[in-house]
Amino acid sequence: MFERMLDKIKVPSEAEIKAFIGEKSYSRLEKFEKYLKENYEIIRDLKFPFGNDYGWGYKYSHKLSHLCYVFFEKGAFTITLQIGDKLVPKMEDMLPKLSQKMQNLWEGRYPCGDGGWIHYRVLSDEDVAEVVRLVSIRKVPIKR
Repeated sequence: MFERMLDKIKVPSEAEIKAFIGEKSYSRLEKFEKYLKENYEIIRDLKFPFGNDYGWGYKYSHKLSHLCYVFFEKGAFTITLQIGDKLVPKMEDMLPKLSQKMQNLWEGRYPCGDGGWIHYRVLSDEDVAEVVRLVSIRKVPIKR
């Protein structure tokens, strides 16, 4: 149902990305990116990382610090980010304030030390608000 852009040879245009993920998801992606631009010095790179199963997506960084990936899906997008060992206490402090969906994703994370990789499929505006909170665990927003 949530197929990804898996043609590594064909670099997608912005219009193709928008058509692929759909109007609602594209609007949510714009909200997410607006938050990043307002709170970080964002670098956005179109990438095809991690082999053939993930497909095309954006890598977002603050200066040289990686924040997350956004992978394009038919009708959605998925935010992939790592919570490293040093950030586990912050994550566990915030976890009770997060949705059941997020708590389940944390429990089922792809392990990496005590932390791990979270793959959060964004399907609603509430999901956008929650992934923003996850990014803030990785990197405290800068004050402008």
